[in-house]
Amino acid sequence: MGSQSVTAIKTQKDRKKFVRHLLNDIEAFELMLQNNLFEAGITRVGAEQEICIVDKDYRPSVNALKILEKIKDDHYTTELALFNLEINLDPFELKDNCFSKIEKQLTKLLDKGYKVAEATENNKLILAGILPTIRQKDLIFKNVTPFKRYKTLNNVIKKIRGNDFKLHIQGVNELILKHKSILFEACNTSFQVHLQISPEEAIDKYNWSQAIAGPLLSIMTNSPLLLGKELWSETRIALFQQSIDLRNVSHFSREQKPRVSFGTDWVKNSILELFTDDIARYPPIVSSEFDEDSLQTVKERIMPKLKALNLHNGTLYKWNRLCYGVHKNIAHLRIENRYIPSGPSIKDEIANTLLWVGVMQGMPKQYEKIWRKMPFYDAKGNFINAARTGINTYFSWFGKGISAKKLLENILIPMAKEGLLKSNIDEDEIDYYLEIIQKRIDKSTTGSKWIIRNKRQLKKEVSIYETNVILTEHMYKNQRLNIPIAEWQPINMHKNDISKKYDKVYKIMSTALFVVHENDLLQLAHNIMLWKNINHIPVVDKFNRVVGVIEKKQLDNLDFTSKNIKNKVAKNIMTKNYDTVAPETSYQKVKKLIQDTENTAVIVLSNNKLVGIFTKSDLERIEKIKNS
Repeated sequence: MGSQSVTAIKTQKDRKKFVRHLLNDIEAFELMLQNNLFEAGITRVGAEQEICIVDKDYRPSVNALKILEKIKDDHYTTELALFNLEINLDPFELKDNCFSKIEKQLTKLLDKGYKVAEATENNKLILAGILPTIRQKDLIFKNVTPFKRYKTLNNVIKKIRGNDFKLHIQGVNELILKHKSILFEACNTSFQVHLQISPEEAIDKYNWSQAIAGPLLSIMTNSPLLLGKELWSETRIALFQQSIDLRNVSHFSREQKPRVSFGTDWVKNSILELFTDDIARYPPIVSSEFDEDSLQTVKERIMPKLKALNLHNGTLYKWNRLCYGVHKNIAHLRIENRYIPSGPSIKDEIANTLLWVGVMQGMPKQYEKIWRKMPFYDAKGNFINAARTGINTYFSWFGKGISAKKLLENILIPMAKEGLLKSNIDEDEIDYYLEIIQKRIDKSTTGSKWIIRNKRQLKKEVSIYETNVILTEHMYKNQRLNIPIAEWQPINMHKNDISKKYDKVYKIMSTALFVVHENDLLQLAHNIMLWKNINHIPVVDKFNRVVGVIEKKQLDNLDFTSKNIKNKVAKNIMTKNYDTVAPETSYQKVKKLIQDTENTAVIVLSNNKLVGIFTKSDLERIEKIKNS
């Protein structure tokens, strides 16, 4: 919705007023197409950089407005969450060394932001598709940027849906939870790229952008984690759709599509279909004040703002979105690529941009009228599969199966170079950025691959919280050096110089939990501890409430072959006098509980639900690290 002032559509009168302007805008747009009133003969590239703000401990920081006030640069603007910012880059004409110019401007603007952030409570700016250290407690309504348009959208979506939002994402791990606001959408940060197109090429260019989306996403993925869970290679794709899904049961029953989508079919007759299809499928949810009659404005040869059309388009989130703009009475069309993630580095983002623009410009003539050559659901399936499996994806490409690496190396990268040369981009510039892409293929390393490899190694030595902090710290350091992802080194835990903070139990507790029921056999409890190499196991009742703890040493000397022991159950031996704490409890308090009592484990509960356990072994590990 950009910076527009918006209001919720609450009454029939509000809806009629908005729809009237919306239909008027459609007529005006059609008239502009018929009379060739769009700019042609020039191509520009623009981009929007979404950023995460973190504190000195690499946790989300809600200082966006403070930083924005100090930066005093119109390129910077707010985002939905107070822990995000956005940079709007200038558009550059597609020629010569325009991609180097984009990198130079972005570097300069980020350097400015880094300095202001450091001066604001030692904050930092990070490029991350999804920030590894974000927690569910960060995604509360008070962290929404306090501007009317954000709160209006949140309230409207909640009212339409009628209940809490639900997330269910299945990957290597599974994430299932409920949430009360749209702020989960703010977990996603992207590098959105805009490519100007002319009306006569719009149908084929838009369709082509859909066809290539999956293969290109596969080499760009950078968001494999959410709330510590390993999910999709590009989890943003699943998260964004579900985080602002307005549909309730009645919508599902008539196959209503989500507002975040890949689309439903190829465009065949007019680029106008993209807008008319959206109007037919999605009712308007917000409105604004309108100061023009767009149809009359066009007849007077004044290019209209098409405010209603842009506002409705702004409440829909296609991964490739057609956009309309007007500047100095010159109207233009552009395709906005929304699936490229933020990061891993500036150079990676510019390489991604150059690759996408190159393949767009290099579209072979044989792929015009693409609906005759590729089923739409092949393109859509390719996109979803790429989001799930990244560089390991196997694609359906015009009737043939091909791996992501072969498709990129043998077809798309050469196509990109040809398209860029036709667009008069300097060959040295083309080779420089395409080499960044090629190295990812050679080393089988994308942002997602690097994160997962290092996460799995770190988890062997430290807690999930520590793992996420260390990952984020290394992402930040590599970004500041502007090193492409293929050159990032593995994290050496023993050389890690992160300033560790062990002030809260949630940062260091064990969350891979095993429990037994109070009526389970003692031998089962003993076996689980042996199998899983653990010394404590919580005991739960039929309501899944913790009612006791068993320590391994209580079972080690029992003879499980004796009739007396064989039939005993957990509640017969469990300790009922155990200590419980909340996740935010200080490390010093749990340390004292273990040192000053006979209990060698502390149970961590959140809203009376078991979320972790902190044991004497954990304490010894932390003390060893602190004293090393």
